Amino acid sequence: MRKVNLITVLTFGVFIACNTSKTENHVSNSNETKVKEININSKFQIFTTAKDTNLRLTKTKVGVFGKKVQTLETELAVFVNPKKTFQEFLGIGGAITDASSEVFATLNKEQQEEFLQAYFGKNGINYTIIRTSIHSSDFGLGSHTYVEEGDAALKTFSIEKDKEKRIPFIKRAIELIEDDLVFYASPWSPPAFMKTNKNMLRGGKLLPEFRQAWANYYAKFIKAYEDEGIPVWGLTIQNEPMAVQRWESCIYTAEEERDFLKNYLGPTLEKEGLGDKKIVVWDHNRDLISERANTIFEDPEASKYAWGIGFHWYETWTGGLPKYDNLKNIKESFPSKNMLFTEGCQEGFDTERMHYWPNAERYGNSMINDFNSGVVGWTDWNILLDERGGPNHVQNFCFAPIHANTKTSELTYTPTYFYIGHFSKFINPGAKRVSTTTSRTSLESTSFLNSDGSLVTVVMNKTDAKINYKLAVGNLESVIEILPHAMQTIVY
Repeated sequence: MRKVNLITVLTFGVFIACNTSKTENHVSNSNETKVKEININSKFQIFTTAKDTNLRLTKTKVGVFGKKVQTLETELAVFVNPKKTFQEFLGIGGAITDASSEVFATLNKEQQEEFLQAYFGKNGINYTIIRTSIHSSDFGLGSHTYVEEGDAALKTFSIEKDKEKRIPFIKRAIELIEDDLVFYASPWSPPAFMKTNKNMLRGGKLLPEFRQAWANYYAKFIKAYEDEGIPVWGLTIQNEPMAVQRWESCIYTAEEERDFLKNYLGPTLEKEGLGDKKIVVWDHNRDLISERANTIFEDPEASKYAWGIGFHWYETWTGGLPKYDNLKNIKESFPSKNMLFTEGCQEGFDTERMHYWPNAERYGNSMINDFNSGVVGWTDWNILLDERGGPNHVQNFCFAPIHANTKTSELTYTPTYFYIGHFSKFINPGAKRVSTTTSRTSLESTSFLNSDGSLVTVVMNKTDAKINYKLAVGNLESVIEILPHAMQTIVY
């Protein structure tokens, strides 16, 4: 598989500007978005990425709708009902970690600009969400905090280290995102002196006597970043609170997270004038998400501080399939709470699999099913890593959508980058998800209604066969071909 360079992509017109106008607000309470009138002979555009081709978000067809006829059992179909809309779309993005910042700093001026435009520019894939860590995670050159060891009063609190590479990188991204920015942060571990194991790594728990100091730490982080001109939308309480990792980690039972939120973090943010910040609970896998939601959301005093619940996709480490049904259960059980995908990446970096197509299809499957389960936003993990899948101070190397070779400065755009773009480039913040189903499991699909009235349907084919299917929208239809192992976005 040849490497795809963004310059090549731009030359061949892959990044066709289409419905990339930005909405002014993250969330709209209006249900009045009207579908643009679609009639017989109304046109649609198809953008395609396909394995074993040069198609990468390439405009491949302009088609027209005809009158719908009864679908037969022998036919494959995607059924879209624009009259039925659901959750409002918050956005799609990724994490600017210390690792991403280190790699970005090795690029020359032209490569940095190419990279930023690829993710955040008007001809790129329109990322609007940025996640970062509160001090260090495993993706960086080492562990660090914002205070000197033992400083429970936080008198030495300083984000000077972040100002070296991370914050300048973030600022350049948000200059392109502008008003659609959703910026949030997650801690991987409190400082070592606040924990039962006296170590930022390998789990441990927050000591009771430091709960208030730790809550104060979040408030100081938010204020420090906002003093730098970075508006903080919200935060998660703890990254992966049930995983004892060899890197920065900290354990909270459901009851411990509930009580920390209820008695410390929520009241502290309110007291500090930060009550408008969104607090996201859990921030771990789909497998145990229901227990966490039940425990926190059924407690009114804790629930009032929680905007919603975040999750990752790594529950498949057990050998099972992704637990999308758990998301649907939360949406049914707690309809006023939001669900946010906060992290996912392809683990186990291997240079030979930089263009391994199943990595991209894992993203496509998750994004389609997460959105169809009621999820409002989707955040990838590192937006940039080096030629080894790092840097990572415990050698937990992983894939990113874009990799930079720090020896040659070459940027490599993986298939995952383009698969994400089939959603993020065309679906705008404020869009509403639209009722979409498929007649067979060989196709997966989701649809959104943008605030300008345009409809976006994403279709994925994971099979080895070329498929002809009927796109049925209300009383209209058109027969469309999708290549093997391909992703399509249809805009109409």
